[in-house]
Amino acid sequence: MELETAAVGKSFPPFEYEVGREKIREYAIALGFDDPIYLDPGAAREAGFRNVVAPPMFCVVYSAGAMAPAIFDPEVGMDFARMVHGAQSFDWSEPVCSGDLITTTASCASIEERDGKGFYVFESVSVNGEGAETVRGTWTNIVRGE
Repeated sequence: MELETAAVGKSFPPFEYEVGREKIREYAIALGFDDPIYLDPGAAREAGFRNVVAPPMFCVVYSAGAMAPAIFDPEVGMDFARMVHGAQSFDWSEPVCSGDLITTTASCASIEERDGKGFYVFESVSVNGEGAETVRGTWTNIVRGE
């Protein structure tokens, strides 16, 4: 398998996502989270948050818009039809709350071949409107050989 590695180190345009209270509520309910900090602004403020707080994995919702251009970039050259999800990891910082404007930037960290498969690793960094980092993600996609 011959992989193109010219995109390693490439950054993609930032993606902005305005976090809405209803989206947080829908996400929390879908996952069975009933903690009032996800549902009730008063309970969230009482717990020390600015507004209802997003569950940690909500980061996938506001990061996806930055990741799509990276994954589909022709310079990356990933065969999406053969791609499977490999791994994901996140390091959380500042909590994300309703009303936050989150900006996420993605970059291609590495492209390498192992055991006849392509391993494509991307990094994302999300910050809120004050410039505080909310989450840093590592996304690994594996492209199966023929």
